[in-house]
Amino acid sequence: MAETEAASSPTLQKDQSQGYAWPPWYPTLSNYKEPSIRKACWQLLNTVLPYCVLWVLMILSIRRGYPYALTLTLVVIASAFLVRIFILFHDCVHGALFRSKGANTFFGYCFGVLVFTPFEDWRFSHLRHHASYADLDARGFGDIWTMTLTEYEESSKGKQLFYRIYRNPWVLFGLGALFSFLLRYRLPTRKSAHKERMSVLFTNLLIWAVVLIAAWNIGWRTYLLIQLPLIWIAGAAGVWLFYVQHQFEGVYWSRKREWDALQAAMEGSSFYKLPTVLRWISGNIGYHHVHHLCSRIPNYRLKECYDAIPALQARPPLTLRKSLSTIRLKVWDEERKELVGFR
Repeated sequence: MAETEAASSPTLQKDQSQGYAWPPWYPTLSNYKEPSIRKACWQLLNTVLPYCVLWVLMILSIRRGYPYALTLTLVVIASAFLVRIFILFHDCVHGALFRSKGANTFFGYCFGVLVFTPFEDWRFSHLRHHASYADLDARGFGDIWTMTLTEYEESSKGKQLFYRIYRNPWVLFGLGALFSFLLRYRLPTRKSAHKERMSVLFTNLLIWAVVLIAAWNIGWRTYLLIQLPLIWIAGAAGVWLFYVQHQFEGVYWSRKREWDALQAAMEGSSFYKLPTVLRWISGNIGYHHVHHLCSRIPNYRLKECYDAIPALQARPPLTLRKSLSTIRLKVWDEERKELVGFR
């Protein structure tokens, strides 16, 4: 959906001769799609450069025998920049960071090595997510595994137990982060084509090359003491951000025959209202309803777009405090049309 940037309105009439009538403000979104080379380059500098400096400081803290707590403090700060690097990677996936397709692909692969994620393969699954999110009949690509209440009740005890374990926050945001970035992304997505499979292989080779070079220069122990907690913390934060984007009270889900693109974007995607610092770290991804309406809007223009269109501001925000309660949501109740807990 997002790649064609088509959206329909649940409140608008469908014209049989011309298709859907779009809301008057919808074409305005296109005004914010144009990337800025100046802003994109500035984001590269203010994100990748501090990340590299933090790596140097973390290496020095271990080599000079400082308490590991100091290193972990630096790891937490570095993980924030790694989350932001993933947002730049995400923009490249949508061809939104730079005007040039080649530049988006090149930097997409570079960022992909840093975040342990193959560019083309993740692009394949993520664009499928954009085309199928909030559609109960098209689950399974780039989303959090979500069963309906009926599916859960009719499943075997073993599958119910496995699903409960999967939806446990310690697994989903803890072990799940390590599993995804260290193991899951080392293999191609199902139904992916040759191009995506080759990107997985190429990225894996690049990652191993970086790992071996790093280990040769700073030692395996130093590398692992930094890289493992770094990818774990950043990965957990990334999984959390992805989770609250489509798992919250009042979220919209529907069967394919009733699925509506505009409603899916406006009600099936959250507006995660974060403090300024966290909004910067997460690259404005909290304006997720705007992103799903038009995925070609760069992260550095999402807030600008949101501020300019009153209809986007009508979306009730999900605050940091309210988002914590989303952890209890486990299955989709089709009768009540809402996410509910196991009880």
